[in-house]
Amino acid sequence: MSAVRVLLAEDGSAMGRQLRGLLTDAYDVIGLVQDGASLLNAAQRMLPDVVVTDIAMPQLDGLEAVRQLRAQRPVLGVVFATVHAEPQMVARAMALGPCSYVLKADAGEDLLPAVQAALQGETYLSHSLRTLRSSGQQAH
Repeated sequence: MSAVRVLLAEDGSAMGRQLRGLLTDAYDVIGLVQDGASLLNAAQRMLPDVVVTDIAMPQLDGLEAVRQLRAQRPVLGVVFATVHAEPQMVARAMALGPCSYVLKADAGEDLLPAVQAALQGETYLSHSLRTLRSSGQQAH
């Protein structure tokens, strides 16, 4: 079985290195891009199994980039790695199809299982979001 190919999209270089470091032992990180337009181009060339993308990025945000990618490859695994814990943002991401949604603060614990869920076409939420949801609180 070949290694799972992951493409990262993160506009912050330090966070990009951190996410890459979390993924490298388990997956083949095939690239790191810094905006949504570059994510589209790289995904078309590199054909990743999973994209891990920020939402707020220059040129094209992660939500729109994923919408366009899914139009071409509906079964592409998607993990949003973001600081946005607002329920409306989570809902916008989930409306794009099965995906994982990981808060950057939770990445150390949640990123690897989120990628695994994305590979299986399942939905995964950061543990902080699951905790808020189960207690009935709103994320801020």
